[in-house]
Amino acid sequence: MDYSKSVIPSHLFGDQGSNLVVINPGSANIRIGLAQQDAPFNIPHCIARRMTGANESPRRNVQDQMLNSQVTTAQHVESIASLLKIHFLDEEVVNNSHPRKMGRVDVLLQQNSKKETVIPWTDVFQKSQSKEASTAPESSSREHETIESPGPHESNDGDKPQTSELKYKEYICGEEAMRISPTEPYCLRRPIRRGHLNISQYYPMQQVFEDIQAIWDWILIDKLHIPHSERNMYSALIVVPETFDNREIKEILSIVLRDLRFSSAVVHQEGLAAVFGNGLSTACVVNIGAQVTSVICVVDGVALPHTQMTLRFGGEDVSRCLLWTQRHHQTWPPIRTDALAKPIDLLMLNRLKESYCQIYEGEVEAVGVVHSYEDGLPPGSHKTRLTALNVAPMGLFYPTLLVPDVYPPPPRSWFKDYEDMLEDTWHIDFPRRPDVSDGLYSGINNPLQMWDNYPYMSNQQKKEDNIGLADAITKSILSTGRIDLQRKLFCSMQLIGGVALTAGLISAVEERVLHAIPSNEAIDTVEVLQSRTNPLFVAWRGGAILSVIDYGRDAWIHREDWIKNGIHIAGGRKYKDSYYLQAQPMCYINS
Repeated sequence: MDYSKSVIPSHLFGDQGSNLVVINPGSANIRIGLAQQDAPFNIPHCIARRMTGANESPRRNVQDQMLNSQVTTAQHVESIASLLKIHFLDEEVVNNSHPRKMGRVDVLLQQNSKKETVIPWTDVFQKSQSKEASTAPESSSREHETIESPGPHESNDGDKPQTSELKYKEYICGEEAMRISPTEPYCLRRPIRRGHLNISQYYPMQQVFEDIQAIWDWILIDKLHIPHSERNMYSALIVVPETFDNREIKEILSIVLRDLRFSSAVVHQEGLAAVFGNGLSTACVVNIGAQVTSVICVVDGVALPHTQMTLRFGGEDVSRCLLWTQRHHQTWPPIRTDALAKPIDLLMLNRLKESYCQIYEGEVEAVGVVHSYEDGLPPGSHKTRLTALNVAPMGLFYPTLLVPDVYPPPPRSWFKDYEDMLEDTWHIDFPRRPDVSDGLYSGINNPLQMWDNYPYMSNQQKKEDNIGLADAITKSILSTGRIDLQRKLFCSMQLIGGVALTAGLISAVEERVLHAIPSNEAIDTVEVLQSRTNPLFVAWRGGAILSVIDYGRDAWIHREDWIKNGIHIAGGRKYKDSYYLQAQPMCYINS
């Protein structure tokens, strides 16, 4: 039996889930689908827009490419040499009584066959006479297997004999955007990076908003088949990452209600949704995403903000570390692989990581197929020996092993917000600026103006530490303060996110968290709970469950109210975030 349908009566999914869209945005991927679906669409959260005119020089195929900080192998040789002597990666462990092991992965295993297929280039053209010519999203998202694009470069620049029949798609979303050849006139943009809106001097705020709207609108039309004319019959539940600031949450709400035209919406935090997704009430949720890792404790259905930890690394960093490790051991074929400038290379590395990386004692090697995607050439295949496959995922515990990309953070002044959406502050009388008239707040049409006119009151700090996963989990749980609660949480750790599927990760987390607990703490047992839902989708599934449980209807925001009044609705009542929603639905679920 489907677990998700056993935690909540199935008729609720059928009756209410048909008009509820659950949206779980991440830095690299977005999970979105109807609440009644068994699993969401998991789509790369990016868009490639066609570049036109001479003002695109110097030409960039990736919006953030010029912000990257490349770190050479030589700079990390010493640190890598020391890190390779960590437990069960050291070649000279004196006290280890177990013989060294050799783990080999058969390249012909069925689960790896799909990962090693050549990733095709995206066909960037559409027929001008097609009905879909005016709506680029609909024509740009066919199933990847059906795309036939033997040489999209042949129609470039000097050779365009069929301009009357073919024309470039204005923009392409999802995985197809990552599979565009660098020779094509497109620039890839990622509107969310490292757990925040990707706003910078090179990626203006309005452009970020427009890209999010375009990606989500494309998914709603092309994947969920919800046209604009029917959008007002649907409600949206947004499962937001813990890393989002108050202003970011509000902007996402405005995009959903004002631009995408949903009739109503509600926001829940990812950690709480993940707990619901596994039918729990108390857990330490460890979300290892593609670009960021977050840790937060949920107790009796209430997330504890002061336990939140944010680590600026994730699955993509592990994939790039895999490439770095192979080059360090000189096992990578002599091809130009660049995960930063060529997104298609990142797709390939992610597939190799998912197929072969594991945390396993001893030497872990495999024979795999590496693909090269050179400019203007068809993809090539290279059978090669992959070595030290347990090193890259160990970077989760030793982040200095990873080579993160360096981007300037968004201007923090942009996130200044008088009101914390994570706290019940609606009854507080906030002072208004003396130079702002009362008339501004009465008939305001743009809530953004109202938010900007309040003084900044920071009552929650987002923690970002350059520490390993085990230390972050330990620090988060110990911050709860109560020994009985600490013991319960150490035995209720929940790993979610795609990286949670890494073989051997659970036992590594248990072992390293146990050793990270200070000796003066009376705790001697740790346990990672087995996920009863796919770790990649558990937060989305929890959002689907939350969306159809008919409780806390006051938390839902209606489109007209949001556009007119912003965060304050009706008689001054404040939108309540899921941090402070109590655990009564748990009683309903478990009954």
